[in-house]
Amino acid sequence: MAMGLVKPLVMEIGGGVGDDGGYGTGGGDTFGSGSNFCRLQLWPLAMEIGGGVGDDGGYGTGGGDAFGSGSNFCRLQLWHWIELNHQSATEKQQAMREEKTVRSATMKASSLRWGILRKAFLRRPSPDPDEYSELGIKRISRKTTRGFNLIPCHLMEDHLKEHSASLSKTDQSDGSKDACVRYSVPNDSALKLYLFQRVDNRADLNDFEFCNRYDIDNTGLVCHWPSEDVLAFYCLSHADMFRSKKVIELGSGYGLAGLVIAAVAEALEVVISDGNPQVVDYIQHSINANSSAFGDTKVKSMMLHWNQEEISDISSTFDVIIASDCTFFKEFHKGLARTIKFLLKNEQTSEAILLSPKRGDSLDKFMVEIKESGLHFSITEMYDMEVWRCHQGFMKGDDSWPNYEKDHCYPLLVRIFL
Repeated sequence: MAMGLVKPLVMEIGGGVGDDGGYGTGGGDTFGSGSNFCRLQLWPLAMEIGGGVGDDGGYGTGGGDAFGSGSNFCRLQLWHWIELNHQSATEKQQAMREEKTVRSATMKASSLRWGILRKAFLRRPSPDPDEYSELGIKRISRKTTRGFNLIPCHLMEDHLKEHSASLSKTDQSDGSKDACVRYSVPNDSALKLYLFQRVDNRADLNDFEFCNRYDIDNTGLVCHWPSEDVLAFYCLSHADMFRSKKVIELGSGYGLAGLVIAAVAEALEVVISDGNPQVVDYIQHSINANSSAFGDTKVKSMMLHWNQEEISDISSTFDVIIASDCTFFKEFHKGLARTIKFLLKNEQTSEAILLSPKRGDSLDKFMVEIKESGLHFSITEMYDMEVWRCHQGFMKGDDSWPNYEKDHCYPLLVRIFL
């Protein structure tokens, strides 16, 4: 995609949408605030790009060369983008020549982000071997290949084949976008857990339509998030707090933390929930595959949207609520706070345990909602020495997590109670 074709699209998307406006109004090459770019997810782009955290929706705070969190990009402009990417061969060659004229060794971060976006839609080898070098992309990418890697994992192709028929039937696919990952839990029994999930970096246009139809995001569908790994490790290290308790994981994604609790903590019941029914299908396959590890613990999946009203049958039910990286979208803060208060058992020992990065002022604003809901909370920065050791390594430049930054990447421990 030529840069000359990109800028009018940005103007079309961003102008007049939010407080920031769009290209030329909100500062630099930015999508305006107010779009649902991250929520409707051209994933895994939001993870790579890192935008959508401040009031301006910018990368960091203040916009600039960034993708923002605003314009309804997927809903209103995705098809325009795809049409541009279905140019004739001659037009594509001309676009490539135009790209070369604007490229330089000091390419702007905004251009590199457009490169990531373009590559996600054109999932095929580029005829230009120099196009958007990996070194250039690493300058602006926040994506990690391993995360904190506290619970080692491996892709299991053979195990996937045993379950591919049922996965394909539920997910309405040919199974080519499914993966099975084995997690080796670092406990005395050397427990192995098998999680079914979407293939990393696989975007599907049907997902966007699904998100529009059900008014959901697909953050849980696109990858295993680093904070979930930390939450699972924390729960493993504090298994006693879940013994004989009823536990629910909110916004679980693929549900690693919930599965770890079910397998090692001797909990009475573990419910693993997400608002995306596609994600819940994967969770149920994982529950079925690991059922022999749960002992007497009752384990089930649940579709739970934080804004739904029909959950009275589980009100005041749970001793412990867990969640990771669920404060990203500010429009969901009120619903999440309400859900936590609604689900917690009315006892002094009941609590919610969240692990979430600050992400600009996103976490702070969520805590305001918690306080206004009549709940109490505490925030702890150093809660596990192994997690802190990993964090310090990333801060010193560990190459496995390019552009690691504490505000966006290090999860704080939030404990919420009545």
